[in-house]
Amino acid sequence: MRRWMLVAAVAATALGSSAGAQQGPQQGELPHAWVFGSWTGGIFPPGETSGPSCTGQPSVIFTKDVVLRASVFDVAYRQRIIETVQASPDVLEFRFVPAAGPTGPLASRLPADLGFGCPTGPNTLRVERRGANEIAFPNCTDFPSPLQRCVGN
Repeated sequence: MRRWMLVAAVAATALGSSAGAQQGPQQGELPHAWVFGSWTGGIFPPGETSGPSCTGQPSVIFTKDVVLRASVFDVAYRQRIIETVQASPDVLEFRFVPAAGPTGPLASRLPADLGFGCPTGPNTLRVERRGANEIAFPNCTDFPSPLQRCVGN
């Protein structure tokens, strides 16, 4: 239950900031502000971009400090903490804090879908802007389709 409350809080924060983030970073904004919000598609071609079906189950959520991605194998989102972001006008290069494996005698391996299936490894992600409300993760096998922004209810 706590996970869902955390995801709901993150999604609400992201949705609140997505309207102003569509134009690009203003002075004093973070370089990746234009990508803040919830996105659908990626795993499959994008479906509805408005209403509860999009905002209730987005494929990816970008916030200031965290990127959450849907998991095909689990109900919980995979959470990646942002270490750095390098930006150019229509490209973002994310580097995530390396994930630590579980410890202890009963610990299992890291989930196979922890990253995005990108050739650069699970701790990096390249995001290309293709339009005002469309992005793509080029060469990432887990997200072969473009993503479209969820625009609210």
